[in-house]
Formats: sequence, C-alpha cells, structure tokens
Amino acid sequence: MKRYEKFAEDIAELIRSGVLGPGERVPSVRYASQTYGVSPSTVFQAYYLLERRGLIRARPRSGYFVTHNAPWQFSEPVVSSHVSDSTEVDVDVSELVFSVLDSIKDPQTVPFGSAFPSPMLFPLPRLARSLSSAARNMDPRWVVTDMSPGNPQLRRQIALRYMVGGLMLPMEELIITNGALEALNLCLQAVTQPGDLVAIEAPAFYACLQTLERLKLKAVEIPVHPRDGIDLGVLAQTLERHPIKACWCMTSFQNPMGATLPEAKKRDLVALLRKHQVPLIEDDVYAELYYGAHAPKPAKAFDTEGLVMHCGSFAKSLAPGYRIGWVAAGRYAQKVERLKLMTSLCASMPAQAAIADYLQHGGYDRHLRKLRYALEEQQAAMLSAIVRYFPAQTRVSQPAGGYFLWLELPEHMNSLKLFQMALAQGISIAPGPIFSPTQRFRNCIRLNYGSPWNVVAEKAMETLGRIIRSF
Repeated sequence: MKRYEKFAEDIAELIRSGVLGPGERVPSVRYASQTYGVSPSTVFQAYYLLERRGLIRARPRSGYFVTHNAPWQFSEPVVSSHVSDSTEVDVDVSELVFSVLDSIKDPQTVPFGSAFPSPMLFPLPRLARSLSSAARNMDPRWVVTDMSPGNPQLRRQIALRYMVGGLMLPMEELIITNGALEALNLCLQAVTQPGDLVAIEAPAFYACLQTLERLKLKAVEIPVHPRDGIDLGVLAQTLERHPIKACWCMTSFQNPMGATLPEAKKRDLVALLRKHQVPLIEDDVYAELYYGAHAPKPAKAFDTEGLVMHCGSFAKSLAPGYRIGWVAAGRYAQKVERLKLMTSLCASMPAQAAIADYLQHGGYDRHLRKLRYALEEQQAAMLSAIVRYFPAQTRVSQPAGGYFLWLELPEHMNSLKLFQMALAQGISIAPGPIFSPTQRFRNCIRLNYGSPWNVVAEKAMETLGRIIRSF
C-alpha cells in the first residue's frame, strides 16, 4: 500500500468510526503533513482519493470537510428480522431466478442486477499471456496426474495465500473445482441426502436456493443482520429444534446484504456448529474484495475439527470466465474429491496452470489493490446517486467490501413489478424475492456497483429513482 493510500485509509477509518462526523473539517494539508510526517503532495493525493470515494469535499479557501451524504448516514435495512419462525420449506425459485438472469444478457442493459463485476476491471491481457505460456509448457501427462484434486502448483499458491492470512492448511485439504459454485454443490452433496434440512441465510444468494432445489433439500431460513451477519441466537434455537444436516453461510460481504460477521461472531458460529456436529459450508468468494487495511478472517480460521468447508473462487477477484474455484474441505476432503471425480473429473487444466502462473509472477496483490479502490469509489458513486434520486425513507446496507448494495424500499413497493418497469427502460435490478425460498423481501432490491461509474450509470439511477417514486 502506498503512503497516500495508507493515510487515506487512516482518515477514512476516523470518518467510519465517527471521530470525524458529517460536516466536520478534516486536518489541513499543512497540519496533516507536519503531524503525520508525510509530504503535502502525499496529503493531497490522499484527500483526492477520499473525494473520489465521496467521503470528503473541498470548500474554496476553507479546506476539506466530511460529506453530509456519506454512506454511514443511511439507515440500515431491518427487513431480515421478520424471518423468525425457522420453518422448513421446499425450494422452488429457479423460474423466477432465470427470468432475472435473462435480463442481463443484453449488453445494452445497465447491469445493476448482475451477479458479476465488470470484466473490464480485471487484467485479462496479462492472464492471456499466462494462459498461452501454460498451454505451451503443459506436460501431456498432467491430463492424468492432475485430475482431482487439481494442479499442484495452483493448490500450492492457494495454500500460500491462506498462510499469509494466518491460516495453515495442508494441501491435501484443497480441491480445485469448476468455480466456487461447483465446490459448494459438492460440499452439500457430501453431507446431505434428499429431504434433509439445511440452515441458510435470509436473504440468501439465489444460487444457494437453486442448489437446494436441485438436490431436493429443504431450507430453514435464518435472519441476517445487515452489518453483523447471521443471527446466532435464531440459529442456536433452530439447531435445537430441527435435525439440521448442514449450514450454508457467507461470512464476509454476504450476497445480497453485504454483511460481515465480526471475528468473535465467526468463532462463536464455528463453536455452535461444532457443539451440534453440523458442518459449515462457508461461501467466501468475495474474501479478497475488502476495503479496509486488513482482510477479514474466515470462519475456517477457527475450525479445529475439520467441520468447516471453505469455498473460494478467482471469478470475482481475478479471472471471470476461467471457472476456477476451490474448497478447503477439512474432514470431508476425500469425499468431496471423489464426488468431483464422479461428476466432472477435473477443472480446465490450462486455466488452472494459467492462474498458477499469474499468482506466482503476475502481480496479483497489486491488481487487487487497484480493484478494491475501484469498487470502493464505485460504491460511493452509487450511494451518492441514491441520496439524490431515491425516496428519503430508503434504507441501504453499508458493506465494507464486495460490490452489492441491499436496498429496503418503502413498504408498498413491489420489487417484481419494479424489475419489469426498470427493464423496459434498459435497466436490470435483482428483486428481493429471488433471495428467499418463500419469496420474501418484496420491497427490497439488490444493486450491483461492480462496473466503472459513468454517465450511463448515473442516468440509470436517476431513471430508477423516478420509477420508484412513481409507485
């Protein structure tokens, strides 16, 4: 991290924590330079960065001040607390989900409803060089030797990234998959049978619901707090009352709410599930997309019995379309590996080798820093647009990573109707009901800010706000 980026993050943390409140003056350039021991140009660079994120604004001849429409001023969504009865339900959401997914295929549609960040944010030309090199140098014997669990060089690089994050994992636990979604599917298959109950978040990522539907599993919804994640009190009651066979949870930057469990709560989650010997399927695909100085630890870091299956992917952080994910499967590694062999044998070998080469030589951490700053600035732009164009009673999540905002609109809103009206104007959104097996959250939407902000995006937010106000 460059000096101006570190200084900007220190000021941002003062703002987030409330030490510097809305409308307050931030340290002058001269004072900051003398106090923090940095050059005036470093301070200016930091303040320009904070301006682009929408955290501060310059006033002529007065200095820099904390903005009044900064993200922390939004009220948090509260709708998830309505989920309290922990009733088991069959899942049947695919038709609704497919109707939304179809809406983002048109490149002329503004992709606020997409589940993916813009591919323009990724180093695809550099990856292509790694892919070309990997294809030229690939040993034909790898076709046999590198079937599941996967390319050893790639698994070694993943293990090294775990180690840098303070988590020592044996390579034998790591299995390379066709994206994180296959990893999650295999984990669920390893510990359940048709008809079993699975504890999931409410709202939950729709791919989780589709997986349960395909495997003929029943969902038990556990409410999610928009900042602190899954409600452990409700989960504890559910584990006492129902024969839960697995818990599927996104512990950092949850999709769609953006919530991240505090470290202590992750430890408590693992302890609770260990008490009941219920495996945790930890969906952590946004782990690298954090905005602060430090990555949040996964729940896997507190696992002492191999009950946590930690699933990750390069699709959201490096290589969209390469379909390379993995799972650190704990005590279930052998079973997951055999299921992988029984279903798809192995992930693309050239793609595995390409990503292994990039991780070793391509400057992955440098790319990630640029990606995180871009996403944080795009979040600030979308939040500012919500302030300008949406009803004042709109509630918005305030994630510290990822690229989604969860909006709770006025009670009378019908997000399915809003989806159709917005699509007619060339704007896709993700309506709340696709994130629940019971199609709750009808006045909620998820918006994706994973594309570079431009005039088209700004105009789309203005149009979307006008449609919402017309209800």
